[in-house]
Amino acid sequence: MITTLAGIDFSAPAQVVAPQLIGVTLLVNGVGGRIVEVEAYDRDEPASHCYIGQTPRNFSMFGPPGRSYVYRSHGLHWCLNFVCREEGHGAGVLIRALEPLPDEEGLARMRARRGLDEARLLCSGPGRLCQALDVTRGFNNLSLAEPPFTLLAREAVPPVSAGPRIGISKAMELPWRFVETGSRFLSKPMRAVAG
Repeated sequence: MITTLAGIDFSAPAQVVAPQLIGVTLLVNGVGGRIVEVEAYDRDEPASHCYIGQTPRNFSMFGPPGRSYVYRSHGLHWCLNFVCREEGHGAGVLIRALEPLPDEEGLARMRARRGLDEARLLCSGPGRLCQALDVTRGFNNLSLAEPPFTLLAREAVPPVSAGPRIGISKAMELPWRFVETGSRFLSKPMRAVAG
């Protein structure tokens, strides 16, 4: 079982793995970009899909680390997560936004899938990202170490900011959203942490 990819130990807690993913390049069938926004989720907090225990929908989150968990959000959009922690725990990192690589062929494929030209909006949000990369439920429970996925270690450690996760109604106080500070490719601007 492979747990270390792109220099990251996926057997670590999700809130440890998440900031390390900022700056890592994610490719799906050769198309993608640098990860600029993620959120961590753990079975011990009520915003996680794993909080209620293992189900047919979330079973892959309880599998070995370094695999994918793909689910449909609100019946509309696919969302991609990377499974963390030890097998059976139930934790992962939601990939929220990418900065697309300046590869003309890859950009053309993402633009066609999204039906727009603006590079900033191609992968700025988990649903947009999956549409641009053509990720569907068929990508669930796959190893991140094998095609269609490719993870490339970050060339340098970018500045990272942490704050509250977005789009949830529980455990909002946890500062488990991590972004590349100053990136224009985020799904939404970073909110300040209270206190």
